[in-house]
Amino acid sequence: MSDYQHIRVEPITTALGALIHEVDCKRELASQVIKEIRKAWLEHLVVFFPGQDLEPGEQLAFARQFGLPVKYPMIDGMSEYPEVVQVVKLPHEKHNFGGIWHSDTTYLENPPIGALLFAREVPEVGGDTLFANMYLAYEALSSGLKNILDGLIVVQSSGKAGASRSREDRLSDGSAVVEEALEAEHPAVQTHPETGRKVLFVNYGHSTRFKDMTEAESKPLLDYLFAHQTRPEFTCRFQWGVGSMAMWDNRCTQHNPINDYHGFKRVMHRISIN
Repeated sequence: MSDYQHIRVEPITTALGALIHEVDCKRELASQVIKEIRKAWLEHLVVFFPGQDLEPGEQLAFARQFGLPVKYPMIDGMSEYPEVVQVVKLPHEKHNFGGIWHSDTTYLENPPIGALLFAREVPEVGGDTLFANMYLAYEALSSGLKNILDGLIVVQSSGKAGASRSREDRLSDGSAVVEEALEAEHPAVQTHPETGRKVLFVNYGHSTRFKDMTEAESKPLLDYLFAHQTRPEFTCRFQWGVGSMAMWDNRCTQHNPINDYHGFKRVMHRISIN
């Protein structure tokens, strides 16, 4: 018997990811439906709502049922809805926004707990997004390495080369705000506040070194962790369609939008929540 009475949940893999059916995201949801969506979100880490028809204000209203929408740093949101960021890649552009493995804005003292991404225009081919489960990444480590990581603090920066390169086209079109690099420190291993499970909280996009260590000293272990945490068995892959919306738990996942659609346009609307 299904654990859900008001929605239909279709897992994509056993690692993470599920489609949620029988929900119209533009409508105000009953409390029982919100509760079941949140249950599925915590269980599957990233959930996808296919076939939606949402204007920015409607996406924002949906997001408010699961958290407080917050502005994205360094990128201007829409004038009427500043919490909604247009993530656009034009046919002539080489770099896609955020096109590396990362968790969102971990260079902030309080990174968002999640994000919602809605597909308004998708390329004819390509443009999928990969997601990875950081519970599984932590649990697969040896006991010895877990003990080492439990005492380490990671320095996270917005200025790491791969992440800043993925913002180049947005800087050139004026939608990105140039600021000095933002930095924050976070434990390498965190406990999810809602599930109580431990999470490996380093990521290729923003983690630069361990506290009280140099980048050179940190590099061998960080490089191992970056390769380990995106092993195929920890991941799922989502193929977007116009009207698809994803909602991921930023506390225990990473994602990587694949940059394999040169010559095509892709337009997404993104909201962070806390």
